[in-house]
Order: sequence, then C-alpha cells, then structure tokens
Amino acid sequence: MSIYLYLSLIPESLVGSMLEPERFGTYLATGTQKCSHGEAIYFDLKSDFRSEYFDLKSLPERCVAHPSGRPKHSLYLAIYRVLEQVPLEAIKSLWLATRDGRVLELKQATGGAPELGGKYHLYQELCPVHPLIVSTLEPGGFCRFMTDPSRPVRVPKVCFVDMDLADLAEDPMTARTRYLPYANFDHLRQCLAQLSGQEGKPTKTVNRTQPLELPYRCIKSGFYVGDAERVLYFPFPSHGELDAEWHDWWRSANV
Repeated sequence: MSIYLYLSLIPESLVGSMLEPERFGTYLATGTQKCSHGEAIYFDLKSDFRSEYFDLKSLPERCVAHPSGRPKHSLYLAIYRVLEQVPLEAIKSLWLATRDGRVLELKQATGGAPELGGKYHLYQELCPVHPLIVSTLEPGGFCRFMTDPSRPVRVPKVCFVDMDLADLAEDPMTARTRYLPYANFDHLRQCLAQLSGQEGKPTKTVNRTQPLELPYRCIKSGFYVGDAERVLYFPFPSHGELDAEWHDWWRSANV
C-alpha cells in the first residue's frame, strides 16, 4: 500500500497514513472509538518530500498495515512547529472535511494571491496561531506582514482564510450585517472603526483565541498559506458552484 503524508491544521501535526486524501479526511472527521468527531482541514504533501527535521526514514517501517490487512489510518510524526518546517513547494491540495466526513478538495491557483478590493478584510488565522483579525491589507500583503522577519512579533509561516465582511468592508459603522453569523457585531464594528482611525496600523485583533470551526458559507475568496516571500492561494468555490457540483459537501457544511 502507498503511504501518504498530511499536514493537518486542526490541530497542527504531520501525519503519515495509508489512506488516500479523501478517505483520510473522512477518518479524521468521523473518527473511531478513541477519536472525537469534528471538522478537519489538511494539506496533502508531495510524495518526494524529504526533511532533516522530521523522522521520515522510519516511516516505511512504522506505517504498516495491521495483521488483518486493514491499512494504517494515522501515524503522528510531529505535533509542533510543523507548518514552519514544511516547504511551500511540498504542498499539493487543501482538503476540507465536514463533521460527517464529506470531503472537498481545493487546488492551488496559479499566480499567487489575488487583489480583492475593499477597505477592510477579515482573516481567520488557522495555523500556527488562530486569532481573528481585521486588516486593511490584501491577502498577499497580510501574509507578508505577519511573517516579516524585521517585525518583533511574527510567525515564520501562516495559514489563514479570508472571511466575508459584506457591506462592513466599506462602511463598518452603519452598514447592515445581513446574513453574517459572527458573534458580537458591536465589537467587530469597533475594531474596524479603530483600524480606520489609526494611521499606519494595518491590523487589529478581534479575538485572540477564535474557535476553529469555520462558517463555510462566510468564506470570501479562499485559503492562503505562505511566508515573507511567497503565498499559495486555494480558491473557495462560489455558493452556486458548491450547490451544483459538490451539493452533498455543501449541504453537510451548512448543517
């Protein structure tokens, strides 16, 4: 059987498995008798990925099928500083698994991060930290800002998702919130107002420890992972595309 490597974001870990990406997501989400259920977000890595930081040489000996022939579901290889040590060149697709094990693949876009427009943006960081942030920076600029080696507080790499602000992206104080399900809208408005009133400050923390359960219907452009030099972009399909082409996943994601 083939062995796959996965960079899981919830929680951050490097995992070896004999399950191909879709089956692996179903396993992570629905679990076994010793595993809890929940959403799963993970990257699959290229088969030629090599590392001196992780112990991959012993993987063929440790990731083996059970005596019954059942494949090895997961072998945890690291649970600390994983994203930092995985080169961006090793990342393939991003996979999203719902609570009941429906899995959606997001492929990398060519050309890097897009320019979205709008005065303000809302970013949910996923790894290695997970605050909820409002910013005046476009996704590429936000990634570079968060990983800038010259800043006293930074991360080597960051993975985040761009969330919808609807009309608040242009008018945070008086615009209607419409369909957005975010908690504590008054606080969100205040953060956006403070951002607009502080020249030279491109970010404002809304929540330092935001729970990592994404309202998928509020994802705007997609997911990003990068460092100070490069950003990978994984576009999220439109609601119409999801309903037409991935209906079962979309329905499960909104339960």
